[in-house]
Amino acid sequence: GRVIFSFVSHISVPDIIPVLHLNAPPTVRIVHSGHACNIEEEHYTERVYTIREGETLELACLVSGHPRPQIRWTKTAGSASDRFQDSSVFNETLRITRIQRHQGGRYYCKAENGLGSPAIKSIRVDVYYLDDPIVTVHQSIGEAKEQFYYERTVFLRCMANSNPPVRYSWRRGREFLSQGSDKGVEIYEPFFTQGETKILKLKNLRPQDYANYSCIASVRNVCGIPDKNVLFRLSNRTASPSIKLLVEDPMVVNPGQTVTMVCVTSGGEPAPTLTWVRNADDLPRNSVLNGGTLTLPAVSMEEAGLYSCVASNNVGNPAKKSTAIVVRGLKKGRFWITPDPYHNDDNIQIGREVKISCQVEATPPEELLFSWLKNGRPLRSSERMVITHTDPDVQPGTTNLDIIDLKFTDFGTYTCVAALRNGGIPEISIDVNISSTTVPPELTVPRGKSPLVVQEGDTVDLQCLVSGKPKPIILWSRADKETPMPDGSLHTESYDGVLRIVNVSREMTGTYRCATSQYNGFNVKPREALVELTVQYPPAVEPLFTEIRQGLGRAFALNCRVLRAHPSKVLKYEWKLGTRLLTMGQLDQRDETDYHVRALNREGYGEYTCEVTNEAGAGTCRFLVTGRAYAPEFYYDTYSALWQNKPSVYGFKLQWTQQNPLSVDRIVAYRLGIRQMGQSRWWEHEIPMEGTIGKGELISHNLTELIKPEAYLVRLTPITRFGEGDSTDRIITYSGEFHCSFEDEAVCMFSQDKTDDFDWTRHSAATRNTKYTPNTGPSIDRAGSKQGFYMYIETSRPRVTGDVARLLTPMFNVSPKSPYGTVTTAASYCFGFYYHMYGKHIGKSATVSTGFAWFSLVRSHSVHFVPAIVVSHPAWHEGECQMPRCCFFGFACSP
Repeated sequence: GRVIFSFVSHISVPDIIPVLHLNAPPTVRIVHSGHACNIEEEHYTERVYTIREGETLELACLVSGHPRPQIRWTKTAGSASDRFQDSSVFNETLRITRIQRHQGGRYYCKAENGLGSPAIKSIRVDVYYLDDPIVTVHQSIGEAKEQFYYERTVFLRCMANSNPPVRYSWRRGREFLSQGSDKGVEIYEPFFTQGETKILKLKNLRPQDYANYSCIASVRNVCGIPDKNVLFRLSNRTASPSIKLLVEDPMVVNPGQTVTMVCVTSGGEPAPTLTWVRNADDLPRNSVLNGGTLTLPAVSMEEAGLYSCVASNNVGNPAKKSTAIVVRGLKKGRFWITPDPYHNDDNIQIGREVKISCQVEATPPEELLFSWLKNGRPLRSSERMVITHTDPDVQPGTTNLDIIDLKFTDFGTYTCVAALRNGGIPEISIDVNISSTTVPPELTVPRGKSPLVVQEGDTVDLQCLVSGKPKPIILWSRADKETPMPDGSLHTESYDGVLRIVNVSREMTGTYRCATSQYNGFNVKPREALVELTVQYPPAVEPLFTEIRQGLGRAFALNCRVLRAHPSKVLKYEWKLGTRLLTMGQLDQRDETDYHVRALNREGYGEYTCEVTNEAGAGTCRFLVTGRAYAPEFYYDTYSALWQNKPSVYGFKLQWTQQNPLSVDRIVAYRLGIRQMGQSRWWEHEIPMEGTIGKGELISHNLTELIKPEAYLVRLTPITRFGEGDSTDRIITYSGEFHCSFEDEAVCMFSQDKTDDFDWTRHSAATRNTKYTPNTGPSIDRAGSKQGFYMYIETSRPRVTGDVARLLTPMFNVSPKSPYGTVTTAASYCFGFYYHMYGKHIGKSATVSTGFAWFSLVRSHSVHFVPAIVVSHPAWHEGECQMPRCCFFGFACSP
């Protein structure tokens, strides 16, 4: 059948399809799907999209423009997880499943294709939710009337988090309470503050006030969110919670022991709920919570702390009681020797005083016990051997052995033994040898170990030699005390004087200090030494790799820049093309080097390298100089791209632009490859190009004899004197839909009806003669372009009422057939179009009886489509009807 457009006078109904934009800046439109509750425009610039928490948000960024723009989604004030990566996906859809309240905000879609300013659109997403309301109760009892009785007042506070602001109402039993309805009730409404609680005050409690109270929280069913309510039963027994801990405080336990803490309620109505918390942290992972009982199996020292049981029943303040868990243990046993402080000599000498100190960290500190042995035998305090202990509450605990008037017989091994009262924890014992060979330390840096020069990535040992007996612990730090060590700490202990740094980096260059500590040695002024470390690294250069496309005979320059290097004074460079040396030199004052090509020849294509070297190695800039043409860019918005010229085949108008066509030699041809999907065989032929292709110039080629309804893979490759360039693929899919526009002179294969009274004409706003038709016809096409064409009729004089102008479409077969050739029942299809009406009497003289559009169909089917048109101002409108499949220019037809 064919579609016949029939229009009567006084109705100007052209159709517009936008003109092709060869090089168009981007435009953006955001559309939504999913579960929107409401969409509204705000300040004419932004859409507000309301969604219910837990639903799926879908935002699609629809863009136009050529070359095809890249799309980027961003969100204001978003965390890292809320930011979206760059993508070149066309019409990219942003999808957030089970959206949460914190994911609301303003979302931006930015489209950019290098032409003009980026196009940006935003949409504000408002997430609606309503949490379960919570009622808290506070009671007050005050004396009144000279203590003859007590006045009891109860406040019920209701609060629910929500968006939009919540509205509260109260009910006692089945009775709704309102301000003034009961003299014993006052209701405080929230004013202007979102989230403010609504308070119900019961003054001087009466017997009828003991009842069930319901707080109803409502957001008035926005987004389909139902009201929520909470029930509280008020009685003369309503009371805040109280609890008891059936444990000791503190609980002192050994490591590995199972600890059980029991918390029970001793009061409160309604019955309180119990929970446990630990300091400000979460409970240990292996803890077991059962009601008010908390169990810690195999407790460790790391799990020590303050544990609190909290009881809440929403009446008054929660009850809280705590107990401390102390895990017994001993660690960090150390000693130091103090020579006679009244002499400048740090050596131990006969006749002078010497003190041995022993230090241990103990938990609990009050259980710490010290004892001393000499040569394995217990040692008691005497006039010459004085044993003292520090205050046990001071952490860590310390014991001292003062040997007064040192004698030869006092030489020997002294042992400090630390233990905990009641046992259960292994002792710590520390041996200290006092003899004529016990001497204070000396610290030196071995020859050749400072300064140290290493390469980045190496393993280096910084070393300090320590003499003396006993040898103390060596503390390593940076000379700049605020600079951390490689492991992140401010100092590192070493028992052998060696600091090993694995995979040394350039940031570790600097001065390191080694110093003797008092631990495990003499309590004298620390000995120090410095080690210089220099980390060399090869030059860091840019660019690491770049591609340069050039045509023959042209000049260009390559630049390699040094970002950083150590050492940086002696830097040599070499330019090469492949393995052939081009030039070499030394960078003295500059941090970059250039290589110039005056006129590119065929031998000049290839990979250029610039290698910059120092003692640590080389950094290399790489440049690929090629004459390959850039890839073509298919034009996806071609109107009338698909047509049907035979029953079994179809045609396709392939259009494209060339990316950066002037960067390389002139494109002389394109190699077109086409392959039917599902098959391996390619058909190829060349499309010759005459003249120079300009940037943004639209190139067309018709593909014919494509078999219905097969899809094809098309590959397009530009060819220059250099050879083949980059290819681009696209898939062409057959569609039963018929898309057509009036951009071509053929006007979509429409024909004028020779039996009508006057004809349609092909117009655009740019070609319309406003001198003769000043007040008729649209000023732009459907897409907003003044160059776009449409079909137009002038209904002014000499036209009279009843004149008819008729366009006839090509013939279409709308009778579906089964695989056996029999005709099946005709299905319904959608027919859509755009029309524009402009005139003083539009909407008045245009009535149903003078409507438009007759559709005549084969097989005795006919549909008379007469829409009622009441358009009183110039505008484009979309028309649609349901009918057996018939398709017409620019209209998307689908089952």
